Amino acid sequence: MTTAQTQELDVQPTPLALLLLGREADPKSERGVECPGDLPSPSDPDLVARARAAKEKLGDKVFVLGHHYQRDEVIQFADVTGDSFKLARDAAARPEAEYIVFCGVHFMAESADILTSDDQKVVLPDLAAGCSMADMATAEQVAECWDVLTEAGIAEQVVPVSYMNSSADIKAFTGKHGGTICTSSNARRALEWAFQQGEKVLFLPDQHLGRNTAVRDMGMSLDDCVVYNPHKPNGGLTAEELRAAKMILWRGHCSVHGRFNLESVNDVRERIPGVNVLVHPECRHEVVAAADYVGSTEYIIKALEAAPAGSKWAIGTELNLVRRLANRFAPEGKEIVFLDRTVCFCSTMNRIDLPHLVWALESLAEGTLVNRIEVDKETEAFAKLALERMLALP
Repeated sequence: MTTAQTQELDVQPTPLALLLLGREADPKSERGVECPGDLPSPSDPDLVARARAAKEKLGDKVFVLGHHYQRDEVIQFADVTGDSFKLARDAAARPEAEYIVFCGVHFMAESADILTSDDQKVVLPDLAAGCSMADMATAEQVAECWDVLTEAGIAEQVVPVSYMNSSADIKAFTGKHGGTICTSSNARRALEWAFQQGEKVLFLPDQHLGRNTAVRDMGMSLDDCVVYNPHKPNGGLTAEELRAAKMILWRGHCSVHGRFNLESVNDVRERIPGVNVLVHPECRHEVVAAADYVGSTEYIIKALEAAPAGSKWAIGTELNLVRRLANRFAPEGKEIVFLDRTVCFCSTMNRIDLPHLVWALESLAEGTLVNRIEVDKETEAFAKLALERMLALP
């Protein structure tokens, strides 16, 4: 439909529609804005050479980070690859790099900015590369939740634990209220620490990681967990339910990992006899319970590295990584497939493509700073406090 037709019908695009089209900005959202420059054409046959030339021109001034879920065309230019926290920590370990180009999503770039020095500048090649899970918990919603916990008389007993996949605002809230950050690999240690500080945990923003860690890894029951829905009055919970719960789980999830279901597991076992099902703990509880192995992105990679030749694996995580691992281990006779029949990339992680990377690198090489991610000082201070508590975990 053309703009003229839209005007004739008196239909106005919604803010969300404009946002998804990349034509508007929402400063409180993980999804972002249009590119301020002219992108090179995706069909340009010289894109790889241009990226390489710009990176070589910048030399030690630039450090490129690539998350495991990035496209192959982008990750080939990464100086280091890893999960979100590993990359943020790697950035902090390179103080000589003036520019940190983060090929990932917005919350990851924020964490890199928090952990690097004031002299370093973090760049996200496409500001529309966000995280739907991080968007499921806003600062206003979490503050309202804390008011609900206060009215129920339990706020002093509650310790917030926030997943790395959260905005800087949520990390700052966590630090301000005596909590810590966790990753999918240290969630159990974070929860054990939190229960030494208080009687209850408010787990943000991924309900599945919180539930799976509490029930599968720590022996709690499903009845110990309640789900706080920020779109319902009082989170959809009574004061009695909040007082009885040990784990108050935020109603958030990963759009990719949440798509896997029990049918996916049963189907792949029927199609591939002897297959090992290996899933990320962001998956639903019934999927995790039915899997053979459960672990973080780094765990998944190491498990496949150690797997015997000829073994068969169905992996429940983002498709870019699964496909890359399948190609990597095929010469060793390891059969690796995506857990679901329907392929699904992380749509926002996939926003970082070669044209955006080339544009960002060439702009920096010409002395123009673009798409800088900068966390304000007060937010940074409290968010860093929460991150440092995680780093101090045994």
